[in-house]
Amino acid sequence: MKDHPDHAMPALGNKFRHRHVTAKGETRATVPLRDPKTLWFNTGTLCNIACANCYIESSPVNDRLAYLSPAEVEDYLRQLEARRWGVSEIGFTGGEPFMNPGMIDMAEASLARGYEVLILTNAMQPMMRPRVQEGLRRLNAAHPGRMTLRVSLDHYGEAQHDAERGAGSYARTLDGMDWLRDAGIAMTVAGRTIWGETEAAAREGFARLFATRHYAIDAADPAACVLFPEMDETVDVPEITTACWDILGKSPDSVMCASSRMVVKRRGAARPAVLACTLLPYDPQFELGETLEEAEADVALNHPHCAKFCVLGGASCSG
Repeated sequence: MKDHPDHAMPALGNKFRHRHVTAKGETRATVPLRDPKTLWFNTGTLCNIACANCYIESSPVNDRLAYLSPAEVEDYLRQLEARRWGVSEIGFTGGEPFMNPGMIDMAEASLARGYEVLILTNAMQPMMRPRVQEGLRRLNAAHPGRMTLRVSLDHYGEAQHDAERGAGSYARTLDGMDWLRDAGIAMTVAGRTIWGETEAAAREGFARLFATRHYAIDAADPAACVLFPEMDETVDVPEITTACWDILGKSPDSVMCASSRMVVKRRGAARPAVLACTLLPYDPQFELGETLEEAEADVALNHPHCAKFCVLGGASCSG
């Protein structure tokens, strides 16, 4: 892994420049992979829509991360068993995972090995294709209670959601959620907190929506209704040093990279690679290698997201 390029984040001055040392010359905190719980697969950055503030810049034309194949996913599932990571959950994200023609097969391979499966989706047209619906029904019947779809519903209000995802997207997402409800497939929601309302107010709004539409989602549960803040890499945040753990009263084990990794396939690459963090798909310093064995390396917290979301904010993609 290389130090961060000098031109990467000019608004942050000399912060986050070097992997091992902060701008003040202090030893940067690192996180070991102590208790792997989730292995994520990014199925590709192509998406049926282009959101206003997508952290991974997914769109109908962005293929910087190519489609993973079922064979590639199965190879990493075999590596999981060989390395004895103890992972209980396989997560699929994108882009829109159901754009990938192998999504049902990849989920089935994971479920067949006894893993819980979490699929992040906008619940729009790619998920609503008859072939995908048939596959989801079949997997849900064969593995009851072990597959969950987390639906991206930015806000409980139509105007706010459509401002991020395009006119009509709110209605189409609710159509998809209605289908999941009627099919008996477990779902949760990922929303956002960028409209100036308190978290309590946001959860109350989601609770009203869930009750009205009879969605079995607990809006008060942070794992069932995940609310993400805006991800702005230029916001000034403190760097995390080795002394911060005691100062903050936190453990490195609480940070997401202590318990998860993400597999991606870059456009034009011969093989997939394993990343330290789901939030940093394009930063080369967080690429750990091609194998899970290589991905067992410690992770230096050399990015604003490490401080803002994971150490100070306690973010977790798995809930």
